[in-house]
Amino acid sequence: MKIYIITDMEGISGICNEAQVKRDLPQYAEGQRLLAADVNAAIGGAFEGGATEVLVNDGHGDGFNLLLAQMDARATYERPNSGGDFMPGLDDSFDGLFCVGYHAMAGTLNGFLDHTQSSASWFNYGVNGRRTGELGQCGLWAGSYGVPVLLVTGDRAACDEAHDFFGDIERVAVKQGIGRQYARCTHPEAARTSIRAAANRALNLVGKTRPYLVESPLTLRLEFYRSDMADAVALRPGTRRIDARTVERVVDNPRLILSF
Repeated sequence: MKIYIITDMEGISGICNEAQVKRDLPQYAEGQRLLAADVNAAIGGAFEGGATEVLVNDGHGDGFNLLLAQMDARATYERPNSGGDFMPGLDDSFDGLFCVGYHAMAGTLNGFLDHTQSSASWFNYGVNGRRTGELGQCGLWAGSYGVPVLLVTGDRAACDEAHDFFGDIERVAVKQGIGRQYARCTHPEAARTSIRAAANRALNLVGKTRPYLVESPLTLRLEFYRSDMADAVALRPGTRRIDARTVERVVDNPRLILSF
């Protein structure tokens, strides 16, 4: 069985301050160590559960967050090519997707560092009328290949969001957001034990969990924080201006969900 893992940082165990996910700040080095440990736990659990191949996508920002010397040597590693190709190695040969270290969508109450793509400009994003964050985007992308989401780890709000989108998959809440900027964390060692066990169990969902699918065509609606942020985007071919801050486009392929 083949498992694809895509990573983020805001939902990694032990990360409780925004400085830990900002590469230009000294606290980022600690965030990298915590990230490596959670991802290794998921990799280990996947192999223990019967995976024969694991591909890990270093998905936070533009990648280059994982220190490969610290990573499980049994897995292979990649990073996004671009926002329009953020899971380049995923195809229909994979049996499941793990989302490790995730956060809730923009506007989620008590979602630690909640955002959708850009916390500086994206206010709301939706697909066919449903507010959707980065977890939903991952599920849609994987679902276009017939690959289901089997495991999500992150803060409690992200895990609740995963249940709303994907149903009864494996979920590991490693922290509870207190507002947006603070979190009450499970001890990282305990969190990694839970992640490893959940990743192991997740292999039992192969063949039993449906991929996340949305009927095409897909109407994508993006609301920015300010009207000037929408001005340039509204001029792109295929984009319709809805109001001062909101633009919309229609696509047939789920892998065009970030085509604004």
